[in-house]
Amino acid sequence: MSASPPQAAEAERLLREVFGYSAFRGAQAEIVATLAAGHNALVLMPTGGGKSLCYQIPALLREGVGLVVSPLIALMQDQVAALRANGVRAAALNSQLPVAEQRAVEQALLAGELDLVYVAPERLLQPRTQALLEQAPLALLAVDEAHCVSQWGHDFRPEYRQLAEVIARFSDLPRIALTATADGPTRREIAQCLQLEEAACFISGFDRPNIHYAVAEKQQARQQILDFIRAQPAGAAGIVYALSRRGVDELAAWLADREVPALPYHAGLDAQTRESNQRRFLNEDGVVMVATVAFGMGVDKPDVRYVAHLDMPSSIESYYQETGRAGRDGDPARTLMLYGLGDLVRRRQMLESGAEASAERTQLERRKLEALLGYCETSGCRRQVLLRYFGEEHAPCGHCDNCQTPPATIDGTELAQKALSAVARTGQRFGAAHIIDLLRGSANEKIARFGHDQLPTFGVGADRDRNAWQSILRQLVAQNWLEVDVEGYGALRLGAQAPALLRGECRVDLREPPAARGRASRGGRAASAAADLPEALLPLFESLRLWRKETAAEQGVPPYVIFHDATLRAIAERRPTAVTELAEVSGVGARKLEAYGEEVLAVVAAAQLPA
Repeated sequence: MSASPPQAAEAERLLREVFGYSAFRGAQAEIVATLAAGHNALVLMPTGGGKSLCYQIPALLREGVGLVVSPLIALMQDQVAALRANGVRAAALNSQLPVAEQRAVEQALLAGELDLVYVAPERLLQPRTQALLEQAPLALLAVDEAHCVSQWGHDFRPEYRQLAEVIARFSDLPRIALTATADGPTRREIAQCLQLEEAACFISGFDRPNIHYAVAEKQQARQQILDFIRAQPAGAAGIVYALSRRGVDELAAWLADREVPALPYHAGLDAQTRESNQRRFLNEDGVVMVATVAFGMGVDKPDVRYVAHLDMPSSIESYYQETGRAGRDGDPARTLMLYGLGDLVRRRQMLESGAEASAERTQLERRKLEALLGYCETSGCRRQVLLRYFGEEHAPCGHCDNCQTPPATIDGTELAQKALSAVARTGQRFGAAHIIDLLRGSANEKIARFGHDQLPTFGVGADRDRNAWQSILRQLVAQNWLEVDVEGYGALRLGAQAPALLRGECRVDLREPPAARGRASRGGRAASAAADLPEALLPLFESLRLWRKETAAEQGVPPYVIFHDATLRAIAERRPTAVTELAEVSGVGARKLEAYGEEVLAVVAAAQLPA
């Protein structure tokens, strides 16, 4: 839908003067026009694609207050701080506010003195809140992180399902649902639950070309993570995800002992510790947050330069969402996922032990896990596999680890037959460690106790080390030649097509197993906040960053609320000498020009610049 000329002109003025951007990107202009005209929209846009502007500008264009449903208080606070820095009248209504402040926000809402108000779904569902909103002049309803609606999604929130009741109560309001991650079933459920079946649907694509994807077999996991962190530029902020709270605590402590500024974050920590650690991560340079998925949607920091996974996540959706927290500013960012057969066994045990899950749900989650394992084991372009999962075709990116260093493949038929024979001859009752001992001819007590040292397969794989056999078994599981008994202790069993392979009726291609233990790949260019800046301009850029850090500390906000790195780089490149020149820099809106313009020009003037 195209906007009327006056409305389009006003939208562009707001974009330029309030938010400091010269032009809309992608489908933003059409989404803004749709919502501003009073129509509904369902928006899928990658992290960093500018989803927030799609409802913030219509809220400023329309009469009344824009109501935004957001899942986390920390996320609301960051959004509100950024909006206020741009001169937008924004507030959050949540339980952490003192009662007096809550009443002040409510009065401002009723008086029409706010442009945007953020609420959590739990707060919105309270009868008192709904009664308040019925008296307020509302402009629109925006549901952020809308995948939380879906029972098939990876961040399901039951309270989001109940938003249907609120929508029925405020059905005359134009509404927009936004998410960065949703496959077909999730999109359909969002549309059904939020009554958006007839809404305009905008899918902007899932590609994040600035992110480098890498996957490595788990060998010395902590050391691999440490090597990855040390390969990043000095002062780069990053996130490392671990599956368990214990894993988070132990890795954070281990990294801290090696002079890495690492902090833990998980639901088992008290609220004050979580809040303190998150604030340090947002406000300081170089902090590494080691976290469970509890540290998720509240991450609104644009300059996260890397995301690592100590353990394999649960699905490609989760992986995409978590890695998407890197490089929101569009600058180069890197990811690393470590995985092993143990990860697969744990994930499948967690899946099968879900007592409340229906058979349909369990089957779907199993397929999602298998898709992620296929992504890990692929010898092709990782970006192709990732985007294909979301229904997009993409040429090989030339940028992921497999594109930069293509893995060698071999005819693995004989190796596979040895492994499958070992599993069959031991009764399909033993896990990977025992099968590997058998294949390598390890005469330990357990092998002897079961008489497995007398089997024909004892020692037939002695020419391969333990790491190689772990890789082979993992690939055979990924290709369904082997299955893992998750109801027991992770015993390996023959897959449906295994007999045909044992009879020599088919061939198996495998990635060449590792010859020796190695460390995480460091391939490709490291991401840097000063990427692409000439060396002569680096001192000015660092002076601007120092000014930003001090200004942010004085105001009690994260540095990126003042200016993003991309804006500081543009200032360093342009070296403006007047306010009119500074106003032309992307990211410098009218409010920020008034607040910081003279200080920025003073920093530029004081720098020793090349002729």
